Amino acid sequence: MEVVEIKNHTPVKIVRDLVKKTDTEWEKSLSPEEFDVTSKKGTEAAFTGRYWNLHDKGIYECVGCGNHLFSSESKFESGTGWPSFWQPVAPQNIKTEDDFSYFTHRTEALCPLAAPISVMCLRTVPNPPDCVIA
Repeated sequence: MEVVEIKNHTPVKIVRDLVKKTDTEWEKSLSPEEFDVTSKKGTEAAFTGRYWNLHDKGIYECVGCGNHLFSSESKFESGTGWPSFWQPVAPQNIKTEDDFSYFTHRTEALCPLAAPISVMCLRTVPNPPDCVIA
């Protein structure tokens, strides 16, 4: 089931059904890089991904289920080389886990519905339908 809420004149898609796929099914539906990052806890090198320096307005969504996760309005320059956001579009649209890999402490954002998809790999929707982002 999908629900659309309006927040700050922006439609926010909230997917409520858990997406369950085998690794083989995820591998077929994602690019090799998306599969590695989302399913195998891989990471792209800092300052190389397509989203770290993206400044287009829009909504970042889960590559597994399309759940709206973050707005470009909450994106900030963290200096890490990866996209960083200070809040999700809706608290129920993400879950977080502590990540102590690479000799540092980070908070990893995960889509709670596309298990075990990590939302560190995101696609962007430049302008959601019927929406003007000012």
